[in-house]
Formats: sequence, structure tokens, C-alpha cells
Amino acid sequence: MTLKERYQAEILPNLMKELGIDNTMAAPKVTKVTVSVGLSQSIKDPKMLETIEQNLRRITGQAPVKTKAKKSIASFKIREGQIVGIMVTLRGDRMWDFLTRLTQFTFPRIRDFRGISDKTVDAKGNLSIGFRENLAFPEVRSDEVERLHGLQITVSTTAGTRKNGLALFKALGFPFTA
Repeated sequence: MTLKERYQAEILPNLMKELGIDNTMAAPKVTKVTVSVGLSQSIKDPKMLETIEQNLRRITGQAPVKTKAKKSIASFKIREGQIVGIMVTLRGDRMWDFLTRLTQFTFPRIRDFRGISDKTVDAKGNLSIGFRENLAFPEVRSDEVERLHGLQITVSTTAGTRKNGLALFKALGFPFTA
């Protein structure tokens, strides 16, 4: 049973009972997952840009989009229109597949992992996690990696409150610290 099927069959009814919600449309659900990489030191290195793009494509199964600076900032040596990041937005079945791989395979592969802090869930019920290196993902092979890079994962929900967001993520199997 996939995570999406489990959400609809088991998690959603239990969540509605726990939160005291009568309507299924009012229950919290995951809307999208955004995986992004900021290009700080690799702005000047086109090979690093290509490597990051290939890694994101492998991890998410979708082509990444390059984000450009909206305005010039002299102190950061950034010009308007310069590529400052790469991101992928996942929705639908790819989103559910990614969440399954994240909870079932990626978190257990992290060395000295003790769980996610519940402070990673914001006031609107969205979760943001940062990874220092991309080796935690099973799609990235360590023998092929030339240089490590970090990435940021944001899981957006319709929870509306921090309490509802935490309840949703715990029900989905995200490992929070006690």
C-alpha cells in the first residue's frame, strides 16, 4: 500500500477524529513538496551547477528549474538575472512517492539521526528541513559524487495551524524527537 492510499484509507479518518473535523475537505493534507538548492560558492562554477542539476533530477525524478536574482545586491556580489538557486516543485503522485522515500529510506540513512525537531513546523503547519549533504538520498551514489552540496525540503500543507501540521506529519510517519 502506497503512502497516498494509506493516507486516504487510514490516516485521514484518524486525523479527522483526532482533530475533531467533520468534513474531509477541512482536514489537513499535503499540497506540494519543494526541493531547492542555493548556489552560494558554485555561482561561478558551471560544472558544479550541472552536477547539482543532475542530483536534483535523480532525487526527485523531475527536471529542476533555475531561479534568478530579482535585484542586484553588491555586498553579496549578485547581479540581477544571475542564477542563484535550483528548485523542483513536486505535486501529485511524484510528491507522494518522494515523501515515501524520504520517510522510509532517507531519514534512516542519516548518520547519528535522532529525529526531526518539532520546531521545523511553522505556524501555518508547513515543514522545512535542511540537509547538509546530498548523500543521505539513496538515488545519489557516493562513488559518483565529486563535491557535496546541501539542499532544503519544504512540505506545504493546508493545515493552517502548527498543531494540525504536527498531527499530519506524525501520522504520515515523519520521525519527530520526543
